[in-house]
Amino acid sequence: MTMNTTATPRFPGDVIDHLADITPGSALDRVRRHRTEARTQAQQSFAALFTPAEPVPGTVSLRERLALAAFTAGLHGEPRSAVFYTRALAAEDAELAAVVASEVVRGRAQSLQAGGGPHGPYGSYPAGPLSREDQPGPAYAVDPAHAALLGPRLAAALAHAHLLAYHPRDASAGALQALQQAGWSETDIVILSQLASFLSFQIRVVAGLRVLAARPAPQAAHQPTTLQAQP
Repeated sequence: MTMNTTATPRFPGDVIDHLADITPGSALDRVRRHRTEARTQAQQSFAALFTPAEPVPGTVSLRERLALAAFTAGLHGEPRSAVFYTRALAAEDAELAAVVASEVVRGRAQSLQAGGGPHGPYGSYPAGPLSREDQPGPAYAVDPAHAALLGPRLAAALAHAHLLAYHPRDASAGALQALQQAGWSETDIVILSQLASFLSFQIRVVAGLRVLAARPAPQAAHQPTTLQAQP
């Protein structure tokens, strides 16, 4: 089966540059030009996931890809990325974009420990030395009021994205089986995993670049020089 596509949306030529407000010739542009290959590959990865060339494997629609991206970016709390993907989703399905935004609020709230504890990561390691770092935490499920609009596929995908964001240690064969039971094929699950991995990478890069942009530029020391006439 192949993905149902709609008109190809218009995305920036370099999404990371767009999200980090990088302009040509700026200090951050020069920083990124030092790793031209990595810069190119990051944009190519975005294109492969959100504007894939035909024939597109799997059945993950653009609407579903953008919903997962908006939800994941919202969970990570990177505002520019969250707005970017939410707006792109709204252009496809405004009602779904509003529901996903609501689920972001719900997902973040449900990730707090009782008494306002920190957001994860939660979960348990296999028995061994790392078990001392086990941390139980609350689980997430979509609002029942949104279940009909999301449908079983997206509801399961959002729950899986939340698992990867807050309970990565609990990722298991059972979690993948839940996706299959909701109607995702093995190919689809690979695509969902690629989306989650890429978004985590992209959000970290954007956040780091924006931190660099907020730092004051180092000021070069200017020492006066005097010219002495030769005798």
